[in-house]
Amino acid sequence: MARRLVATLALLGSILLSGCGVDLGTDQNGQKVTSERIDKHWLVINYWAEWCGPCRVEIPELNHLAEQLKDQKVTVLGVNFDNLQGDELKKASDALGIKFTVLAQDPAERYEFPPAEALPVTYIIDDKGKLREQLLGEQTAAGLTAKLKALRGEG
Repeated sequence: MARRLVATLALLGSILLSGCGVDLGTDQNGQKVTSERIDKHWLVINYWAEWCGPCRVEIPELNHLAEQLKDQKVTVLGVNFDNLQGDELKKASDALGIKFTVLAQDPAERYEFPPAEALPVTYIIDDKGKLREQLLGEQTAAGLTAKLKALRGEG
């Protein structure tokens, strides 16, 4: 009982100290994805699976996008459709050459994503945490960059 109370108080304290943001759990390397990494950032969240052919084609485009926009408050995140965890998630991410952060916990509920019935699917979340776009099918870095510019009201 005392152990549970201490754990609850520690959790509550960490939530209060983290401010408004909420962490997104851990990534494919077991590292915490903190709210500081994503708050006030536009998010490109892509759902993928190893067995999905278009996903395999799309991953290098997303790697390029993540590198290209890393200094522009845009964060590319991946989510494994099959809910792989731990070593399985790391192996699958490595097998596909994913260089961006892959979330171990699905953020669909947090961002109120509509259900996806096909892969790949990509969601764009604005810098206030609001879902702005659901994109079905394979995306390119150029197409996503243009979509982000339009949604952000740039050029």
